Amino acid sequence: MARFLTRRNFIATAATSLATPVLAQAVGEETISRRNSSGFRLPDWRDHFETLKHGAILCDIDSRAVQYWSEDEATYKVYPSSVPMSEELTKRGYTKVIRKVDGPSWRPTPSMKKRNPEWPDFVGPGPDNPLGTHALYLSWQYYRVHGSNDTRKIGRQSSNGCIGLYNEHISELFALAEVGTQVKIF
Repeated sequence: MARFLTRRNFIATAATSLATPVLAQAVGEETISRRNSSGFRLPDWRDHFETLKHGAILCDIDSRAVQYWSEDEATYKVYPSSVPMSEELTKRGYTKVIRKVDGPSWRPTPSMKKRNPEWPDFVGPGPDNPLGTHALYLSWQYYRVHGSNDTRKIGRQSSNGCIGLYNEHISELFALAEVGTQVKIF
């Protein structure tokens, strides 16, 4: 009986230690950087934004994650995302949400059409739309945070420049974000 309990305690302890993320906290005014065993990082909003006025969306290309903070810090969300296929398709820096569209239509950009001439010129709202169910249009032409009609792309370098989310996640983010929400892609 003692052997059974000892083995059970060992398994419970091992499982707990594997499931618990390792926290690294800097001292003083520096920020908290959280890491789990796979090296996934969740930076603090203060590392990237001066305030949370209108909320903030942080798109981390390396971690393939999108974080959202509400203006009052009451809401914080993390979503897995697709990111651009290559560095040449990646635009980094600060932008903001300038338009929100429920049921977006899609037109390939001129450079997409050049790379993929077989693609259609237009796809209306619906299940075949590459932008999924919702899109947050950014102040940079052709760049969006949007859903996806192909869930295999999430967590991968698979986009032509945009940040893609599962449709259920973009639906949630769409409801939280407002026109004017600040965005940083890094």
